[in-house]
Amino acid sequence: MRNYELMYIIKPDLDEEKLQAVMDKFSNIITNEGGEIITADKWGKRRLAYEIKDYREGIYILVNFKGEVGTPKELDRVMKITDDILRFMIILKDKLN
Repeated sequence: MRNYELMYIIKPDLDEEKLQAVMDKFSNIITNEGGEIITADKWGKRRLAYEIKDYREGIYILVNFKGEVGTPKELDRVMKITDDILRFMIILKDKLN
């Protein structure tokens, strides 16, 4: 298994229940693909550097996880079609060391 870091920004106008549902959705993808979540930090609402889809703020989530090669591919696929995600980035941390 390889180490990955996932950072994503969620629309700021979601209520707490919907926000948790979005976070759980991506956590479940990681675990269903045979991965393991190491840490999941909710940074909260922050101002964006530039406007994205008419939003000036977003809710930042940082997840460190271990996964197989297919795990980030599936995350990428689902995040692209999820309307509540403003931006995301998946980084392979093994290459950084």
